[in-house]
Amino acid sequence: MKKYLAELIGTFALVLFGCGAAVVDGKTIPAAVLPDAPLGVGILGIALAFGLAVVAMAYAIGPISGCHINPAITISMLVAKKISGKDAVGYIIAQLIGAVIGSAVLYAFIQGGPGFTGIPEYGLGANGWGPGYLGGYSTTSAFLAEAILTFLFLFVIFGTNSRFGNSSMAGLAIGLTLVLIHLVAIPITGTSVNPARSFGPAIFAGGKALSQLWLFIVAPIIGGVAAALVWHGVFDKEKV
Repeated sequence: MKKYLAELIGTFALVLFGCGAAVVDGKTIPAAVLPDAPLGVGILGIALAFGLAVVAMAYAIGPISGCHINPAITISMLVAKKISGKDAVGYIIAQLIGAVIGSAVLYAFIQGGPGFTGIPEYGLGANGWGPGYLGGYSTTSAFLAEAILTFLFLFVIFGTNSRFGNSSMAGLAIGLTLVLIHLVAIPITGTSVNPARSFGPAIFAGGKALSQLWLFIVAPIIGGVAAALVWHGVFDKEKV
């Protein structure tokens, strides 16, 4: 149970810090509400929030659960035979619960803000695509971005934790990779590469965010499984 609780807390932190940076400080507060409001953190700040959350949790819960905090990672590890089916199910349930709790706490935070009238469409940092969402990218672009970037994310995870990598630096490398991923994908999908991270906000936002949730489940899983197969089929061989 310690492993499952660690995954719950880690995912909770990822959603609260990452989505929180996007929602609370991702853009300038309207001048009509607060004339001297500072500029928001912007794309770089949001990317750093997600990446640094992973770094922090990697060193906090990595020794306990491996710090997956992402169903795509857990499924990839299952394919790579690094986790049992029972633990994989427990991890994923814990991750989804943690993401929902993180979104609930973030919702509680913003309710007390000036001018709050309810969660807008794609609120709480929900992922999406198409007209009305950030860059207005197509379904194909969104799917490719999520699948390919998750592939690269898992490739780094497998590499840094392999016999070729430096495990003491793995958390930092993985977190910085997530920063890079966000810098590319935020305008396209808001960046998921993590079904749990998308699940929590979508549950509260509803509408289009919930109807488009399928892509942020399917694409990251496909990308993660592909990385597991490529790493262990090509690179992780005794002859290498």
